[in-house]
Amino acid sequence: MTREVKTLFVAEAEDGIRLDRWFKRRWPHLSHIQVQKMARSGQIRVDGSRVKPEDRLTAGAAVRVPPIPEATPRQPGDKHELNERDIAYAKSLVLYEDDMVIALNKPHGLAVQGGTKTTKHVDRLLSAWGEGMERPRLVHRLDRDTSGVLLLGKGPEAAKRLAGAFARRQAKKTYWAIVIGNPKPSAGQIDMALKKTGINDFEMMRPADPKEHGAEPAETAYATVSRAAHRAAWMALRPFTGRTHQLRAHMSAIGHPILGDPKYGNEQSKELSGPLKLQLHARRIELDHPGGGKLIVEAPLSPEMKAGFNHFGFSEDEADEDPFAGVRRMR
Repeated sequence: MTREVKTLFVAEAEDGIRLDRWFKRRWPHLSHIQVQKMARSGQIRVDGSRVKPEDRLTAGAAVRVPPIPEATPRQPGDKHELNERDIAYAKSLVLYEDDMVIALNKPHGLAVQGGTKTTKHVDRLLSAWGEGMERPRLVHRLDRDTSGVLLLGKGPEAAKRLAGAFARRQAKKTYWAIVIGNPKPSAGQIDMALKKTGINDFEMMRPADPKEHGAEPAETAYATVSRAAHRAAWMALRPFTGRTHQLRAHMSAIGHPILGDPKYGNEQSKELSGPLKLQLHARRIELDHPGGGKLIVEAPLSPEMKAGFNHFGFSEDEADEDPFAGVRRMR
């Protein structure tokens, strides 16, 4: 057992994460019961106050970490142990890797972090690179059904710099989506606060008055790349903020939900979607490399997005490299 009591701070990229998941991210060997006992006995505190395992943390919060029991050696067949197939699968997702950064091509349907019913997720697969200091760190998130570029930091310093770039909105993220109808104007910006409703799998974001309790400012730039007559449009989307389900909620709110979206779609979009899965893809990320210079990574279309492109007759070569060149936040 580590003997000292520590105070650690919640990273910007972890804003909104549950306390128990925050602990599991750092000490994967801890059981939910162990975290629960430490919280209920007051050994874990956040900004000096008692907390529950399910409470969500805010960026910058100070977490009192009591002495953590050491991990017991894993036994062969342990459900958390990665086998050779898992390791090969994790490495197959790599788009780019150097001594400070890994960029993965996250597939549709793979969660970034685990939950009570989710045993296969990116966070677990990171053990393919080792444990402890060798283990890469998540610095941002993608929805389970969103495919595309996911960045990881190798080591605490690289992770801190990458997470800081996301927190300061310095990362230029370009998503591709197929939506129902043709947004008018064809390009613009959405400045609409969002608020969480529901819990766990039923959690959704709804438009809210900026002054409403719990409302978070959210800004998205959009640009039409191509149209399939009046039925659907291929959009480029750039979030200037990083709210849960932001792009999905914003496009739904302006009357053009993303196709294949069971949460934010309407009857018309569900009918047009047919068998298509969520048509949202993290195409490109551009930001400062933690070791200097620029890091630009693009993810090829996922099979799910290819199905949408084929269905509506879109071609990748119709897109500009950066459809948001010169576009700035509204505030």
